[in-house]
Amino acid sequence: MTYLFIADLHLSPEHPRLVRGFFDLLEQYQDKNTQLYILGDWFNAWIGDDYTAPWLDEIIEHLKQFTQAGNKIYFQVGNRDFALGQKFLNRFGGILLPEIYSFTMGTQKIRLEHGDALCTDDISYQRFKKIIRNPMILGILKSTPLSFRQKLANGFRQKSRESQQHKSYEIMDVNAQAVEKALSDVDILIHGHTHRPAIHNEFGKQRIVLGDWRQNQAKILEINSIRLADDDLKTWKY
Repeated sequence: MTYLFIADLHLSPEHPRLVRGFFDLLEQYQDKNTQLYILGDWFNAWIGDDYTAPWLDEIIEHLKQFTQAGNKIYFQVGNRDFALGQKFLNRFGGILLPEIYSFTMGTQKIRLEHGDALCTDDISYQRFKKIIRNPMILGILKSTPLSFRQKLANGFRQKSRESQQHKSYEIMDVNAQAVEKALSDVDILIHGHTHRPAIHNEFGKQRIVLGDWRQNQAKILEINSIRLADDDLKTWKY
């Protein structure tokens, strides 16, 4: 059994190289009895499970081939694709996980999350997240026309880029107290979001940060049933 963890792919039709890299990854692990965990920001934006497009249909076909070979795909929402639901995942047999998910491997308890909830010093973002992910607000947005949601998503991305230019490195990184709380009842915390891949030893536990997909490579994590974790994150080149 191979456990594969990735995050922050930011797939979109504007970046076909990232999409091809994802296809290559699926092909590489298709015959390895793989459980693939995608920890948020799989897509650069997600305007609803009713969205269709040729580039997305191609992704779905590759995902179907992956799951039909006996592999599993698990997904947690991120800050870019928080509207993605089980309806889309049903198209290829994927499984939606809660925003915080823990499981046991051997004697180790592992916690998975996207990572944005750990960045508690970014007060403006946390306030926005609380509003936009309110089930009532989200339900209203999903009922609006796709064209409106597309414009809204473009506006959110532009606002995010502008706000990040005025925020310090520390504000956009994880908060130490939030990390300590997240690690309190687990042995390993795995997350993405910050785009700062590394393996940290904190509070006597391990925090593994996955890398975002950029240029021609990404930092991913592979765990198998024999070894709990590699000494370092694996570089996936595409």
